[in-house]
Amino acid sequence: MTTWNEFAQAAPELADFGAKRLNGKVAYLGTVRANGRPRVHPVTPIISAERLFLFMEPTSPKGKDLQRSGHYTLHAAVEDNSGGAGEFYLRGIATLVEDRALWDEATLAGYPPKEHYILFTLSVEYAFMNIYSESGPKIKRWQSGGEKE
Repeated sequence: MTTWNEFAQAAPELADFGAKRLNGKVAYLGTVRANGRPRVHPVTPIISAERLFLFMEPTSPKGKDLQRSGHYTLHAAVEDNSGGAGEFYLRGIATLVEDRALWDEATLAGYPPKEHYILFTLSVEYAFMNIYSESGPKIKRWQSGGEKE
């Protein structure tokens, strides 16, 4: 599984754009329910120098989905109907964090969680950006060696 830092080293322009669109902002997390149906949740991703994190309530349906399958997609909110500053999404695998050092890393990255929250780290297996302009879209994609389209 690819960490945010490994993704940033492999695709720096894409990771920089994604960090600006995601870090500490509202984004939309897609998960898969036990019955196979999709579910979407507003979240606030946190990006440290090494990893992409999500804190959440331990009773959250999204947490249950992530603990069961791990598969996620994350989409940055666009600013307006014309796409604003651009579109960014990624997908990968979420892993429940039990290591206090990782909890501290996520907290130091700028998010003050409640003590009872649970924490996930998100791998980056595929990333996509699209910047809309009058001259046409600027699209970039990246995927890790293990991800299949």
